[in-house]
Amino acid sequence: MSAPTAVPIAPAALSPLNRLVTTAPTAGGRIHAARLDGTRSLALSELYERSGRLAHHLRALGIGAGTRIGVLAANSLEWVLLDLAALRLGAQTAGLEPGKFTPSRELMDRYGLTLLCTDQPTGLPGTLRTADVWALTEPGDAPEEPLPPVTWAERDVTTVKFTSGSTGVPKGLGATAGSIESSLEAVQEIFGHGPDDHLFVFLPLSLLQQRYWVYSALLHGHDVTLTTYEAAFATLRRVRPTVVMGVPAFYETARRQIEARRRRPGAGSTRQVAEALFGDRIRYLWTGSAPAAPATVRFFTEEAGLPLFEGYGLNETCIVTKNHPGAHRAGSVGRVVRGKQVLIGEDGVISVRSAHPVGDHYEYAAPGDSEKVFMPDGTVRTGDIGHLDEDGFLFVHGRADDVIVLDNGKKIVVRPVEELMKADPAIAECVLFSPTQTDLVAVVSPAALPADTDAVTAALAAANAAGTPDERISRVIVADEPFSIANGLLTSQYKPKRPAIRSAYAHQLHSQEAGIHA
Repeated sequence: MSAPTAVPIAPAALSPLNRLVTTAPTAGGRIHAARLDGTRSLALSELYERSGRLAHHLRALGIGAGTRIGVLAANSLEWVLLDLAALRLGAQTAGLEPGKFTPSRELMDRYGLTLLCTDQPTGLPGTLRTADVWALTEPGDAPEEPLPPVTWAERDVTTVKFTSGSTGVPKGLGATAGSIESSLEAVQEIFGHGPDDHLFVFLPLSLLQQRYWVYSALLHGHDVTLTTYEAAFATLRRVRPTVVMGVPAFYETARRQIEARRRRPGAGSTRQVAEALFGDRIRYLWTGSAPAAPATVRFFTEEAGLPLFEGYGLNETCIVTKNHPGAHRAGSVGRVVRGKQVLIGEDGVISVRSAHPVGDHYEYAAPGDSEKVFMPDGTVRTGDIGHLDEDGFLFVHGRADDVIVLDNGKKIVVRPVEELMKADPAIAECVLFSPTQTDLVAVVSPAALPADTDAVTAALAAANAAGTPDERISRVIVADEPFSIANGLLTSQYKPKRPAIRSAYAHQLHSQEAGIHA
């Protein structure tokens, strides 16, 4: 396990991450943790002070350069304090997603954890309850002397994140300090977050990118609110953010809510109804992690007047492209950000080269997994198909392994066909299969129960009218319940798990009588 070099560095030469862990913020921003039952709030300067006190306590437990702590907990101030304390000690953090991992000695041994911090019941030695963390940050209990100086070098691994895609088998990926700093600088260059901004974050902090927004707040003095997906809509208007960080599924749900409220007598304009949901200070909405439906992007940007900017990146690359106020193109995922290069192979597959790579291999993965993705020169083969237009905007068409080859030799890229179905608000998700290689069969997740089968039938007719003969969907299977993380049919970033959906609906897929027929 690599460790940062414990040598002083001149303040003028501090990189963003080193400035974050060695210099107390001087701006007046705050961090908030919002729950359904209330909100806890701290000045960023107090957050920094408390993380230092916690670092002293963790140091007494043996945490320092070359060690790793795991955090298995829901979003909270304690999560942030543990992450910052580890950074200030030169220790790595492993973000462990609740529901995917459970506390155990096997977990700690497998991932080399010196300490496991969790909000779940456990009597294991070497664990710390997050409920006990706050007391360790109070004044008067920790030594007052400064922490030993730590400098994070560009290639030092600060955190281990876990990526499973749709397979459900976690692979570890060590993220370097340089990759984090490069991403923070690229985002700041195009969005210019400042003291008047308030960023709203609800995806799990176990996903490293969600912690970027806390780092950004410490560096640039803006507010940030942390909450959970379940509490997001209930807290949005109360928080009045300027920026919301969300996945496409969140915005599709928001769109359905706005459209439903818009139909009420006297509801007002689409903009007014959208502001009633999101608050009246929105500067822009951020989305990525999964493909966004073009209709949803258009709805927020054109009808609701809340610009929704889609981007592209992987765990293995961090942010690669992003639409933003200075450069955006409908249907694209934006231009390549500083420090990244996009290469399109002869087969149309996107590869990414980084000035500051995230890493060059997986940890805790099956033999050969790393070689499939990481090339010898560090280039990442994404497995996505796309093209760059004449102005440098990237368009992503789907996954290379999500191409269905029919028995007539025709290759069907499924994403555009699925998007035609998802254009109807009654359909939350659509996944295409071809059980016999002769025709296409869709499994759709209803936006609500009971499913609106009339709307699904109409969407099927509209999709078939818009597509080519080979893209014709012969029948649609309506899922018994909406796809979710809980039922194992969505990933933690709300992307459909195709293998799991195929397995769950295998009988209907192979039964010609099942479903709604075209």
